[in-house]
Amino acid sequence: MAESLHTVTTLPAARRPGCPFDPPAELIDARRHGPISRYPFPDGHQGWLITGYDLLRSVLADPRFSSRKEFMRHHPTIDLGDIEVPPAPPGEFLLMDEPQHGRYRKPLVGKFTARRMRLLTERVEQITADHLDAMEKAGPPADLVTAFARPIPAIVICELLGVPYEDRGSFQEQIESFLSGEASDEDQLAAYLATQRYLAELVTAKRADPTDDVLSDLTDTDLTDEELKGISLILLAAGFDTTANTLALGTFALLRNPAQLAALRTDPALADQAVEELLRYLSVAKTFMRTAREDVELGGQTIRAGTTVILSYNTANRDPERFPDPHTLDLRRQNGGHLAFGHGIHQCLGQQLARVEMRVAFPALVTRFPTLRLAVPAEQIDLRPETADIYGVKSLPVTWDA
Repeated sequence: MAESLHTVTTLPAARRPGCPFDPPAELIDARRHGPISRYPFPDGHQGWLITGYDLLRSVLADPRFSSRKEFMRHHPTIDLGDIEVPPAPPGEFLLMDEPQHGRYRKPLVGKFTARRMRLLTERVEQITADHLDAMEKAGPPADLVTAFARPIPAIVICELLGVPYEDRGSFQEQIESFLSGEASDEDQLAAYLATQRYLAELVTAKRADPTDDVLSDLTDTDLTDEELKGISLILLAAGFDTTANTLALGTFALLRNPAQLAALRTDPALADQAVEELLRYLSVAKTFMRTAREDVELGGQTIRAGTTVILSYNTANRDPERFPDPHTLDLRRQNGGHLAFGHGIHQCLGQQLARVEMRVAFPALVTRFPTLRLAVPAEQIDLRPETADIYGVKSLPVTWDA
């Protein structure tokens, strides 16, 4: 079996022209050869790439695979040489294992239950309506990214963290700068450091004068200011960028699939299924990594201790063994269980919040603007580079009959 094992040589792989929603062809081809492939890292480390649904899900649930940052000594595109990767900063629990991960996540679990997030529905509906009103008043055309997709999750997460209203504009710009993957390395670093400084000041303010928000609630725990800053950064990244890009890219996908868009517009009860299918179909958080802490048998291969494994979420969510006709967007698809929010102990904490925002926003948009359409040819839509952690569109020019 080893002689015929497929090898992927280039990551991130480019998407095919005219196929902005499909995973790169090289990854789809790798999945055809089997759920696991070899991947030689730039520093010479022989790693692995998981593209199959079942194998990827099993890795996410296996404590023998670590999320710890200091074990990720191999970068998919950069030879790190002898650089020692430091542990994750305090509070940044996505890059930690148990028990540190649980210490940070546990105080948050009760803040993001499905029930509590559903209670936010009315507020999300108001925020959504306000932005649709503004779009309608300004008239066509509009950039759906700046007018709709970014502001909704940005306002919601700022309110949850208790960011003062007057700070939200500049704060959102900082976040976008270091998360988009489009700014220069220097500008991204500057925005990241500025965001950290702001969050440190916000934590101090919440300790001195708590308000009705998640961050204020967390100041009443044993978490330090530095830990609260790290947790806030994780919540921002997870609660803003992924949802914003799913809203924008999802609208693009619906506009390119008019029968599916019409189904959502005429059947509001379809919203829940539509959101799950768009999450599966798009999988904007494309890849993550794990490192084996001991020898593990996986997919007929031995993953040696210390070996880094790349997990291709978007390819696993297009696995034909799990999802029939996987490259078709079908809002009435019945077989759920996608991995867009991950699986296991690191499954996205804010997934219910994201669902609420999308269940409200998508139907509201297509209902308010029944003639919504692209304002430029589809091939002119400016997409985020594959090097960005979160895939999406940079802008989405749309128009409608006023």
